[in-house]
Amino acid sequence: MIEILWNKPEQAAIGTMMLAHGAGAGQDSSFMERFTNAAVACGFAVARFEFSYMAKRRTSGKKAPPPKAEKLIGEYQNALQQILGENDLPIFLAGKSMGGRVAAMLAGGNSLPKRVRGVVCLGYPFHPVGKTELEHWRLAPLQASNRPLLILQGERDQFGKREELDGFELPEQAELHYIDDGNHDFAPRGAAAATWDGNIKRAAALARAFAEQH
Repeated sequence: MIEILWNKPEQAAIGTMMLAHGAGAGQDSSFMERFTNAAVACGFAVARFEFSYMAKRRTSGKKAPPPKAEKLIGEYQNALQQILGENDLPIFLAGKSMGGRVAAMLAGGNSLPKRVRGVVCLGYPFHPVGKTELEHWRLAPLQASNRPLLILQGERDQFGKREELDGFELPEQAELHYIDDGNHDFAPRGAAAATWDGNIKRAAALARAFAEQH
């Protein structure tokens, strides 16, 4: 069994957001905590979970690298199966960085429950840091998705900056919004007019609008 950490709004939720972490930090990272709180404030019931390699880090104390993203699809699917009986709300697969990539990969399958209405990618890792050549771009999960995609991307994200993405035509089912002066965690520079808290709240509000559309 995968441990699911639930955060629910006081009022009736508009949907369940499954939220997977990124490659290097678990479900209790500062970003994950901040975004979860903002998403709950926007009306989502948020179900966080950790992939097994991250859970093992907590018990062993050793920072083993994550497996290839393809090997994590089954774990995400198992977590999805666990939450299906929790309520009958629409479900949105979501994840930070690698977690969003795995969510998009899962959405490319043909066995998703109809209740899964879309995917929310928080800082999609379009390419490895510093490897911007076309052969390194990770567009296949976006192109293969059988569900609508919302990509929320910091303008300065080192895994895919605005100036790099402006040259690409994303699949029809993908909707892209930039987060003002944000890095991979949506945090702006100190001199920017935007704030980290404001950027996180805007990202959650965009996810809410996406959920209302689908």
